[in-house]
Amino acid sequence: MRGENDLSHFIAFDFGICENAGGELEPQLIEMQGFPTLFAFQVFQTEVARKHFDIPAEYDSYLNGFTKETYLQLLKDIIVAEHDPENVILLEILPHKQKTRIDFYCTEDYLHIPVVCLTELIKEGRELFYLKDGRKIQIKRIYNRVIFDDLQQQSPEIQEKGKILFEELDVEWAPHPNWFYRISKFTLPYLHNQYIPETKFLSDIKRLPADLENYVLKPLFSFAGQGVVIDVTKADIDKITDPHNWILQRKVKYADVIKTPGIPAKAEIRIFYFWKDGEARPVATHNLARLSKGKMIGVRYNKDKDWVGGTLAYFEK
Repeated sequence: MRGENDLSHFIAFDFGICENAGGELEPQLIEMQGFPTLFAFQVFQTEVARKHFDIPAEYDSYLNGFTKETYLQLLKDIIVAEHDPENVILLEILPHKQKTRIDFYCTEDYLHIPVVCLTELIKEGRELFYLKDGRKIQIKRIYNRVIFDDLQQQSPEIQEKGKILFEELDVEWAPHPNWFYRISKFTLPYLHNQYIPETKFLSDIKRLPADLENYVLKPLFSFAGQGVVIDVTKADIDKITDPHNWILQRKVKYADVIKTPGIPAKAEIRIFYFWKDGEARPVATHNLARLSKGKMIGVRYNKDKDWVGGTLAYFEK
């Protein structure tokens, strides 16, 4: 796509709280993404948690000394930049039907930018517009929440509308859609560390491990855990016709570390990194945590469970 910038404005790292061979707790990098997540909703959730729970003052969900005010200012600097918020949109496919729509509404509330559906875009030459109260307003910057894997699953009419995004446009991106692919599961095979599970492209594996039950099979560019095979068999691998689009990742042992009124829950912590244009490095700002009692983290894998779902992690200052 046109207009790609030199870096991803946002990077999120998902660390599972795992148990190593010695029975000790340790983080393991499960996934990473150069794409936004619930950046605005976590601000709201932090406030609600402080209001209703007795959280010690020396603990905070913000990182590196950030506060609500400085966090939102940096988020605004990146998403809105120097533009009038009216000329900046949060773009998504059918946003009011998405599971993450609460974050869209919080973003609109905090940053004063409108939530616009892909189907509502108006293209004139190289310029994009949307309608507000009968007025046609030019779009100068897009806070992109469109996942192209999701776009490919929509109706032919919506997919056709989505082709606009691949044309020459006079718009800025935050972040550019290409970063969804560049910083993702695609990156993991290139990283080697004791806190990163062994990961290889399926196409690079000449001989399959004898203990396939100790691995997870993942499509590179799916989202929300779709297509992941937890209990891998050779038959699963034999069915794959595009092995370059899959990774085989060594399983980690999530620790049953969170006490609940029922069985203990597993946990994963997502760290938010923001990268403002002109800065040498991204900075960790905030987090979200997810609790699970299913085989995987996420809403669709915990529908019949209780004391699970999205929350916060607090770190000692």
